[in-house]
Formats: sequence, structure tokens, C-alpha cells
Amino acid sequence: MNDNEQISFFDRPESQPLAARLRPRTLEEFVGQKHLVGEGGVLRRLIESDNISSMIFWGPPGVGKTTLAQIIAHHTKSSFINFSAVTSGIREIRTVMQDAENNRLMGQRTIVFVDEIHRFNKAQQDAFLPFVEKGSIVLIGATTENPSFEVNGALLSRCKVFVLHELTSDDIVTLLKRALTDPRGFGNQQVDISEDMLETIANFANGDARSALSTLEMVILNGEIVRTKDGGEKTVVTKETLEQCTSRKSLLYDKKGEEHYNLISALHKSMRNSDPDAAVYWLARMLEAGEDPLYIARRVVRFASEDVGMADSRALGVAIDAYQACHFIGMPECSVHLTHAVIYCSLAPKSNAMETAYNSAKADALRMLDEPVPMNIRNAPTSLMKDLGFGKGYQYAHDYEGHITAMQCLPDSLEGKEYYVPSDQGSEAKWGERLHQIREWKKEHRGK
Repeated sequence: MNDNEQISFFDRPESQPLAARLRPRTLEEFVGQKHLVGEGGVLRRLIESDNISSMIFWGPPGVGKTTLAQIIAHHTKSSFINFSAVTSGIREIRTVMQDAENNRLMGQRTIVFVDEIHRFNKAQQDAFLPFVEKGSIVLIGATTENPSFEVNGALLSRCKVFVLHELTSDDIVTLLKRALTDPRGFGNQQVDISEDMLETIANFANGDARSALSTLEMVILNGEIVRTKDGGEKTVVTKETLEQCTSRKSLLYDKKGEEHYNLISALHKSMRNSDPDAAVYWLARMLEAGEDPLYIARRVVRFASEDVGMADSRALGVAIDAYQACHFIGMPECSVHLTHAVIYCSLAPKSNAMETAYNSAKADALRMLDEPVPMNIRNAPTSLMKDLGFGKGYQYAHDYEGHITAMQCLPDSLEGKEYYVPSDQGSEAKWGERLHQIREWKKEHRGK
């Protein structure tokens, strides 16, 4: 067998991973990102009209950044160059750019796709800039990192940034079902796998189509071959096969089902009970089961005001910082940031005064939706409104001693109503003392 025959053998489609074999070739096959490539989407219009300008695709792994670049390559009349930021240096960049400039002089446009553009340093990114500026190339970069931080400002200003979202579980189930029926996947063989297991794989993937397809391929290749009644064969995938291939029994809980809510409830109530050990355990249970770290981070942000509040206002900042860290770096690295926020919130003094204040005010607001705003605190942007009494009697607090007045701001029917009842926990005790002083001062000076 000669070298050419060996190369063609290893390049055969069936030797490629499932995710590579099933990579969408057209916009019709592409799943997800409807805000960009759905009917009327701005990116779809640019692709179909072959009117591509320099752009950056920003999104998590496995959501279609490279696939969209390849779809553009199939649609465009331009020369298309695939460029890796991992293996290429400035010398390679300059060689490609010179070829692109020669193409431009011959009337041929060149599109350069740079995967993982955030891995390029400033000097490497600067090497692209003059060629983008004079139109020698159309640059398409892909990155999992925030381009505001990872791409040079001068280069970024010449690129349109398209944000790609992680795929939903329904999107991924659609891809998995296609893999079972498409001849490029397992369409030529009979596979017995339940809908529940497809949903489990989709949930495990956390929005990453490549990860989901790799898991599906693994469980099918490790499935049990059984004889069918007609003498043929089929591959049966069992729950045990899925557990073995993922090595995580805990993954087999449905994010949309009862166990999902049981676990987040356990985390929330452990933090509320100031039990950091239990809270971290339930956090680990969720993360190791493939839960979206951003979902947990959002719940911790809610907890920081619902159960800590002004007893320690710093908790909200810690929770938001943890959310941002999860967004920037993802799993598994962001597990430590979530642990930081969970332990901080567990140990912080507790107060539910924010929630009770809002719920009390909400009840009155819904009951009295037609209650007029007092004239003295209405906006009066026109002379007519002033003539009608809008803003009459308004007292600008900064003009008064102590920067406070006894002016009434609630409707007459709610005068004297108190919604916020501070606890005696942590910093809120101090704010409670101040609120008591303010309320007493206003009672004393009201009517004077």
C-alpha cells in the first residue's frame, strides 16, 4: 500500500469523530443561534448575500463558531483560509497576509478564519490589523473569551461581534436524534436508546453539541449487540452503559425534574441555616452532575439579597463576582469561585427583611394600583403641569439640614405604613438604628 492509499484510508469519513462527520453543511442543517441565523437574522442575511465583513464569534465551546465559519466558506465566492491561533506564529501570519494581498490585487477577496483568536498575543494580533484596514482580508475570529479583554481594541473596533449562546437541551436532543437517523452518523444501523437517555446526554453536555455527540458515540460503541427477530442486529444502550461511559452515576438526574429542584433546595436551605459544609456538599453534587454553573450562580445572587440582605451587603457583590467568574472561565475552574460565594453566604449574618419588605409592598401595590402619586413628588417638565400643581410643595432634601425633610412620599391612604422591618443581624442592626432615628425625626417634624 503506498502513502497516498494510507492517507485516503485514514481520511475516510467513517474514521472521523461523530461530531466532525455530522458538522452542518448549510444554514438549514444548523441548530441553535436563531437570533443570528434564523429567518431574517442579521448573520443569515450577510451569509446569503455574500456580504461578509470582519467579525468575531464569541461563545462557549461547542455552540457552532467553527461550523458557521465553514458554512460561510461554502457560501462565499472568496478564497477561504483556516488559521489556528494555537499552532501559528507571526511568520505564518505574514505569509498568509501577503498571499491575501496578492489575491486582492488580482480582484480576489480572502476570508481568514482564526480559531481561538484569544490565544494570539498583541504582536500577533497587530500583524492582522493593516490587512484588515486596507481590505486585503475579511477576518473571522472565534473565541470563548470576552473579546473586550482578549482582542486588541484597534482590531476589535473593525470587527462586528456576534454573541453565540449555549445550546438548549432541546437543541442538543434534536442533534442527537439526527445523529441516529443520518447516514453520516448511525442512520445505517439500528440503535435502541431511550428518549430519557438522550435528554440525560443533552443535559450532561451543558450546551456543548460536540460533547453531547461524543458521549452519544461512546455509549453506542459500548452498547450491547443483540439479535433481532428478522435475523439482523441492533445496538441496545442501557442506563448502566451510560453510567459507565460517563463514570458519573450522579449525572443521571433530570435537570427539569424533581431531583434538580431537590438539590438546589438543599443548597439554598443549607446556606440559610449557616451550614457551609452541607452547602459545599450540595454544590459539589450539582456541579459534578453536570449542572450549569451559571444557574447555580444566579440562585446564589438571589440568596445574597433574599436571605442575607443588609445584614451584610457585601454578599451581593461576592455573589455577582462569582457569577462573572463562572461566565468568564466556566467549569471546572469556576467551581472554586462558586465555593467562595456559597461559603461566604453561609457564614454571613442572615436577614430576610428585603423579601418581606417587597412582598408587603407588593400586596398593597396590587390592591391599590390606581392610587395617585402625591402631587408634591410628581414630575413637572412643562409650565402647564406646574400650573396644575405638579411638584408643588416638593422639598429638595439636599437644601435642608441633615439632607432630610419630613415631606410625605406615600399616598395619603398609606401614610405611616412601614414595609421595611430591619433585623438585628450583622450590619443591618446599624441600619435599623438609623432608620429608627429617621422615622422618629420625621414624626416629630411632620406638620411643622
